[in-house]
Amino acid sequence: MKVVKFGGSSLASAANFEQIFQIITADSSRKIVVVSAPGKRFKEDVKVTDLLIDLATKALLKEETAELFEQIVARYQEIASNTGTELAVIKSIRSDLQAILASDKSNPDRFMDRIKASGEDNNAKLVAAFFNARGIPARYHNPKEAGLFVTAEHANAQVLQESYENLYNLREANELVVFPGFFGYTKSGEISTFSRSGSDITGAILANGVKASLYENFTDVDAVFTVNPAFVHNPQEIHELTYREMRELSYAGFSIFHEEALLPAFEAGIPVHIKNTNNPTCCGTKIVNAHEQVARPVVGIASDNGFSQIYISKYLMNREIGFGRRVLSILEKYQLTFEHMPSGIDDLTVILRDNQLNPDLEQTLIKNLTEELQADYVNIERDITLLMIVGESMRHNIGTTYRASRALANAGVNIEMINQGSSEVSIMFGIKKEFEKTAIRALYEEFFKSH
Repeated sequence: MKVVKFGGSSLASAANFEQIFQIITADSSRKIVVVSAPGKRFKEDVKVTDLLIDLATKALLKEETAELFEQIVARYQEIASNTGTELAVIKSIRSDLQAILASDKSNPDRFMDRIKASGEDNNAKLVAAFFNARGIPARYHNPKEAGLFVTAEHANAQVLQESYENLYNLREANELVVFPGFFGYTKSGEISTFSRSGSDITGAILANGVKASLYENFTDVDAVFTVNPAFVHNPQEIHELTYREMRELSYAGFSIFHEEALLPAFEAGIPVHIKNTNNPTCCGTKIVNAHEQVARPVVGIASDNGFSQIYISKYLMNREIGFGRRVLSILEKYQLTFEHMPSGIDDLTVILRDNQLNPDLEQTLIKNLTEELQADYVNIERDITLLMIVGESMRHNIGTTYRASRALANAGVNIEMINQGSSEVSIMFGIKKEFEKTAIRALYEEFFKSH
C-alpha cells in the first residue's frame, strides 16, 4: 500500500486533476491520497491558502468579505465545471466555508486555523467527488472521524501517539481514501494546524499509521538537485539520499522538506519518493534509511545565509575547567541560541543567527565575554554564510575535506570556519556572504564535474 501526497501546484486546475487521475489509476497500490489546497495556476496567480488567510484577516477586522468569499469558491467551481464533477460538492464547499466564516472569533488564532484548514478540507471533498464522477470509488475522510488527534499548539500541532493506531483502520477501506493535509483535531474537537509544509506532515503521519510500503510525494520538479539551480545552470539530480543526508541538506538551506515533515515516516522506516506530477515516469528522488546504491562521497551542496560568528581567543583556554559552560551561560543570560561551536586549544567560535543580534547587544556581548572570561580577544563578524557538503559515503573516502578546501582556495574564497560533525555525514564551512555563489560553483565543479 502506498500513500500519495499532492502539493498545491499539482491541484491548481482541472488539467492538474486529469494528471492526478492518471497517476492514481496507473498503480493499484496507491490507496490513500493526501491533498493540499489548490495552488497557483500561473506565476502571477494567488494560492487558495493565501486567499483564505486574507479572508480570515478581513473577517477578524470586520471588513467586507463577500467578494473574496466568492473568489475562493470560484476556484473550486472552476475545477468542478471543467472536469465534469457534480456541482453538488460546490454547494457543500460553499456552506462549509460560510459556517466557518460565521463561527466564533473570540480566539483569533483558532479562527484562523479553521479558515486556513478549509482549503485542504474542501479540496479533499472535491477530489473525492471528481474520482467518483470518473467511476473510481473514492471517499473523503475527515481527520476527526479518522482519529487524527493533535496537540493544541497554534500552527505547530504535534501528532498524538494514539492517532497512528486509529489511522491503521484506513487500510480496511474498499474505496480510494482522500484525506486533507495540514491539520488535525484536538481531543476537545478543535481544528489545529501543523507548521509549514503541513500537508507533507499529514502524508508522513498516514504512511506511518497504515504501515505503507512507500510514501510518494508529488510536486512540480523532476527531482531534488545536487545544488541550488540559482547558482549552477542545469545541475545534476539526486536520485537517492538518506534521511540523515536530507536532514543536513534541509538545515543548510535546501528546500526539500521542512525539517520535521518526514519524522513520522522516518520513525517507521518508510521510504519517501519525490516525483513530478507533470512527469510521473521520471525516476525522481528517493529518501531511504540507507543507500541502496553505491553513492558518491558528496550527494549535495547547500548554503544558508543570516549567520554571525563570535570569535573568542584565550591562551591556555583548554586548561580552564568550565570555560565552555561560562560562554554558554553568558549567551543564555541574553536569551541567545547557538547553532555551532567549533573550537581549538586556544580559540572558540560560536555561530548564531544574525537576527538575534543588534549593534548594542554586540558591544555588550563583547564586553561581557572579555571581562567575565578574561579573554585575550573577542570579535563578532556578521554576514556569514554556511556552506555544507553532505554525503554518508564521505566517511569511507579519504581526502574529501582536502578537495573541498583546495577548491575554495583556488576560487579565492577564504574559509572563516570549518566544522565536521562526529557522524561524518557533513562538512560545514563558514565564509563571507559575498563569496557564496563563487564557493558553491567551485565545490560543484570539484565534486560533480571534475570526475
